[in-house]
Amino acid sequence: MIKANDRFQRRAKRTRYALRQAAGGKPRLTVFRSSKHIYGQIIDDTAGHTLIAASTLDKGLKGEIKTGADMAAAKEVGLLLAKKAKEAGIEAVVFDRGGYKYHGRVRALADAAREGGLAF
Repeated sequence: MIKANDRFQRRAKRTRYALRQAAGGKPRLTVFRSSKHIYGQIIDDTAGHTLIAASTLDKGLKGEIKTGADMAAAKEVGLLLAKKAKEAGIEAVVFDRGGYKYHGRVRALADAAREGGLAF
């Protein structure tokens, strides 16, 4: 019997493999959501390091949001991530949803990042 975590890891690997094929050298915007917070990172896979990171634990957001586990918080993280990316000169990324469905907080973060000016 395959455990839920194993199925999640398998979905995440499958998603990342497809992104690597389609990326064309663009950095990857990846999402991690826990029960209390949401995190977003822009990663350069060729160099193997994180370029930009934002989460509900950032100093600027922590005082503004009520909780890190709702769609409003995910939207704020997406906007902050897009703002930081613009400052760093990153215009286009590929979106890595990991093993999560493109739904709820993950979708809210992605839509906010697009709204903030990131192209994907």
